[in-house]
Order: sequence, then C-alpha cells, then structure tokens
Amino acid sequence: MAEIVLEGVDKIYGGDVKAVDDLNLQINDGEFMVLVGPSGCGKSTALRMIAGLEEISAGTLVIGDEIVNDRPPKDRDIAMVFQNYALYPHMTVEQNLAFGLKLRKVAKTEIARRVAEAAEMLGLEPYLKRKPGALSGGQRQRVAMGRAIVREPQAFLMDEPLSNLDAKLRVQMRASLNQLHERLGVTTVYVTHDQIEAMTLGDRVAVLRDGRLQQVDTPKRLFDSPVNLFVAGFIGSPAMNFVDAELSRDGDGAVLKFADHKLPVPASLLEERPHLSEYVGKSVILGIRPSDFNDAEFDGNGDPRIDVTASVTEELGTEINVIFGIDAPPVRHEDATALAKDAAGDEENGDAMPLGDDRSLFTARVSPRSSVRPGSTISLSVDVSQLHFFDQVSGLAIGHPDNV
Repeated sequence: MAEIVLEGVDKIYGGDVKAVDDLNLQINDGEFMVLVGPSGCGKSTALRMIAGLEEISAGTLVIGDEIVNDRPPKDRDIAMVFQNYALYPHMTVEQNLAFGLKLRKVAKTEIARRVAEAAEMLGLEPYLKRKPGALSGGQRQRVAMGRAIVREPQAFLMDEPLSNLDAKLRVQMRASLNQLHERLGVTTVYVTHDQIEAMTLGDRVAVLRDGRLQQVDTPKRLFDSPVNLFVAGFIGSPAMNFVDAELSRDGDGAVLKFADHKLPVPASLLEERPHLSEYVGKSVILGIRPSDFNDAEFDGNGDPRIDVTASVTEELGTEINVIFGIDAPPVRHEDATALAKDAAGDEENGDAMPLGDDRSLFTARVSPRSSVRPGSTISLSVDVSQLHFFDQVSGLAIGHPDNV
C-alpha cells in the first residue's frame, strides 16, 4: 500500500487547454478516494497521470516515498480497472487472471495461489474455465477486478468501472467493492461522474470542475457543508434547490423573502454561520435540500411552513418527490449554469436551473403517507436549521470554515 500525493499538478494539451489545473491532493495510505465531477472536469485525466498513461505538464506526483513523474506505468506498482473491462476474449477467466503475472515471470505456484484467492474472493470459481463471451457484464467486471487484485499492487486505479452495468448490478457491485476494500485495505483512486456512487464508496470524495479541485472531504461533510454553489448542487439527489432571497432583520433573528414566501432564520443560525449576519439587508442565494422539506401534516417539530401547488409527484415507495414552481426566476450564477448544463447533458442546452416561464423549479422529498397529488396544494414544513446560504457574486458558501 502507498500514499499518493499530487502537488501543483497541471495537464496542458495543445492550444493551452488546461485539463487539470494546479491539482493538490493527498490520498492517504489505504484510503478509498473518489474523484467525481461532470464530464470533462479532468477526473479521468488526473487518474491517467497517476497511472503514467498521461504525461504531467507541471507539478509533482509521489507514490509511496518516490517521485514518479517520469517513471513508466509498469514501474509504478499500480493496477488499473477500466470501464470496458479490457479482457482477452480468447482466454479463459483463469488465463485472464494469470496473464499479467506470467508476463512478470511470477512462479507458477504463486500464480496459482493468487488466482485461487482472487477467484474465491470475487465468487468466480464456477467460471474459471469460461471465456469472457460466456459471462454477464457483472461477471466480466469481476474478472477485470480480479486481474488487478492478483497483482497485489501498491494502489488500485479505477476509471468508471461500473458505468456499463445496469442499475441493479451497479448497486450489487458497489457493495462488493466496499467489501473488497475492507478486506484488502489497498489505496484506491476511483473515478466516476455518478455522485451517488461517489457518496456510497468514498472514504473521502474530491469534487472537480473544469480541471480545478473544488472541495475534498467525507461524503457527509460534502453533503452537510458544501464549500460553494457548485458542490452544493452537484452533491445530493435530488439536487439542492436554489433561489435568490432577501435577508432582513427580524427581532433577534432574520427573515428570508423569496417569491411570495417567507422563512424565519433563527438567531442561533446567524450565530453559528460566521459572517452571515453581515448579509442582513442584502440578497443571498438560498439553498434548501429536498430532504429538509416535509408534508406539514406529518411534521411534529413545529417547523415553519410554505404553501405550494404540486406540479408533478414521483411516488417512490419510501418517499414522494413533490416538484413545484415558485414565482422567482432561476438563479443566474455561473455555478448554477454549469449544473444545469451538466444535468441537460448538452453544452448547448439550458442556461440556468430549470423550468419554463422564467420560474424556478423546486423538489421536496416528503413522507410516503402524504396524500399530495399533481395540481393539489400542499403545506410544506421547512427545517430552517439546515438552510444553506451563498454569496451572489462569488458563489461561495457563507459561513463555511474554508471561506472565512
């Protein structure tokens, strides 16, 4: 196992295009680090530089105790798992697992031991004599992982290894990856565009945008305390709701006004968030997570309420997502624009967080016992202790320790 450290790492392509810009990241020995972000954010490029498949334009890369900038991939003692499995179709599972070890002239008895252990660990023993064409997608991915495991490397590098699997298999493979990491304890760097995958797998998660590191922290801290508007909107599903709001003094506390709604801000919240009181009398970007709403009929906490009309309801069994419009335009900040484009999957589509008629669209996650239906009015309680506030110019979270 090994620590991996990137210090001021850049990747510049022709035409001065920076795919990775001044990346500083320390991946601890035995840690499962996930690199996440929208398409084109530089996460796969960063992984390929760690692997030695891309040259580093500037900066330093350390694996273990050694600088490896100029070391070829075969000498970095890492094993990589790709999105497309990269199995040899003419070889059996057993031969695929053993092939890399044979190239390194490992003793036959040692190859047999490692292959047997990996096959047992991954449940591949019944398939050792089969060829990849006779396996399911999930089985092929397990073979690809097994081929990395038998190497017994200092680190695993995984580039979207589950993206070709269906939804059910992805859930199963996420659980398998967690178990494998617990068992092996090998330093792992994992790239994905799927923030749910990132949150369920990572000891820590690094969020990238346009080649720059936005925030690196535990999944819970990223969710509870995002450093800026982009991280807040990217982490969490459904995504955080944003709206421009006026913050005004109200007794010892304050009140937020947006569209035709008002929400109180307790004095305790003003005290807990450094510098938030300085925004009283000014506009802020307000963020509310869908999970901080509920149908007021099932809220026993006495939280403040807003009345809205449901446009769409999504009944998921364990909860209901209530989608509703508010009479305020979508937030126009560049971070919100980037999130909207990523959600649309098209750089040409959308220029803010969504909907028609220049109205913002909110999502509330409410009790499955709610009787809400499309077109009906619902009173939503709001947990105001969990509100998020962002500067309208910088997009930085007001009161976040890194921004103070």
